[in-house]
Amino acid sequence: MAVDSEANLDRKFVLTMKLLNIYLNHFPSHEKNGLALRIRNTAYEMYDYVIEAQKRYHKKTTLTNLDIRHEQLRMQVRLAFELGYFGHPKTEKTSTEKLNTKRYLAISLRIDEIGQIIGGWIKSVKQ
Repeated sequence: MAVDSEANLDRKFVLTMKLLNIYLNHFPSHEKNGLALRIRNTAYEMYDYVIEAQKRYHKKTTLTNLDIRHEQLRMQVRLAFELGYFGHPKTEKTSTEKLNTKRYLAISLRIDEIGQIIGGWIKSVKQ
C-alpha cells in the first residue's frame, strides 16, 4: 500500500471515529457500557491492526484480522441501528426514527469507505 493510501486510510479512520464517538455518546444510558463500549473497542482494535499492518513486513495475517474487525464493526453498528440507538432520546418519536436512520447512513457510509480501502490493501498484498 502506498504511503498516500495509508495516510488516506488513517485520515478517514480518524474522521469516522470522531463521528462515531459523538453518536455513541447519545446511546441510551443502559447501553453505554454494553453495545456502545463494544463498538468503540472494536473500532480501536481496528486502528491497532491498521498501525500493525503498516509496520509489519508480512501483512497477510494482520490484514485478515483487520478485515474481520471491520466486519464486526459493521455488524455491531447495524445492530445499534436496528435497536434504534442512533436516535437522540429527547426528540419526539418520528424525529428519532429519522435521526436514527440519518446517523446510521452517515456512519455506515464511512465504515464502507474504510472497508474498500482495506479490501484494496488486501488485494495489493496478494499480488
